[in-house]
Amino acid sequence: MNSQVDGFFPGRNPEPNDANLGSLKKVVKATGANLGIAHDGDADRMMAVDENGKVVDFDKLLALMAAEFGGTVVTTVDAGLVMDVELEKVGGKVLRTPVGDVAVADAIIKNNASFGGEPSGTWLYPDFCMCPDGLLSGIRLANIVSHKGPLSKLLSNMDDYPNIREKVTCSNEEKAIIMENMEEEMKNAFDDIKEVNNIDGVRLSLNDGSWVLVRPSGTENYIRITLESPDENKANEMKEICVDLIKSHIS
Repeated sequence: MNSQVDGFFPGRNPEPNDANLGSLKKVVKATGANLGIAHDGDADRMMAVDENGKVVDFDKLLALMAAEFGGTVVTTVDAGLVMDVELEKVGGKVLRTPVGDVAVADAIIKNNASFGGEPSGTWLYPDFCMCPDGLLSGIRLANIVSHKGPLSKLLSNMDDYPNIREKVTCSNEEKAIIMENMEEEMKNAFDDIKEVNNIDGVRLSLNDGSWVLVRPSGTENYIRITLESPDENKANEMKEICVDLIKSHIS
């Protein structure tokens, strides 16, 4: 589908998300396909549609591939808890880096990791090359599905965690001011903190498995909030706390 070479992308918006993959979802169901694969404009990213015509959860898809490799796996601070859970099942461990495939690649090399990737679908395979390769990702996912599928069942075996991604509009000038004391303010706002990670924004991990990340966008006028919690009500409460913290400093 959409195989014509045209940089204006007349077939669909090149961002491979649920809103833009309507045609792929329909074709997968209509043809009885086992899997649909979608790429972004330069095909360094990969997203998937399962046999039911549903765009799959980004974090679960990454965790599925990570567990295949096992050992030490690198991902970013905005990746979900399911990564840690699935790697623990196979005796592996997760290392987190700032957002961006360059940081992931650097950590793979330094830690001799088996695999690395971001929830966005940017995945790296050190056994092949150190550049994100969406085509290889599609091939390797197809291999997993052909031997272990269907994809929906593979992902349904993973735990679900209410996930919220929010963004607050903020000028570039105010980002630095707001983030200057964000770690201290978040520590004061949350109880039962297990770990603090400030390699890219501020990420708090709580003892009940919840986590929240506040980080300034590197490309847009936003401060982004990403979080998960085993409890949906707590997830919404955590979001509101962070939104209020950010907005209290915006003039």
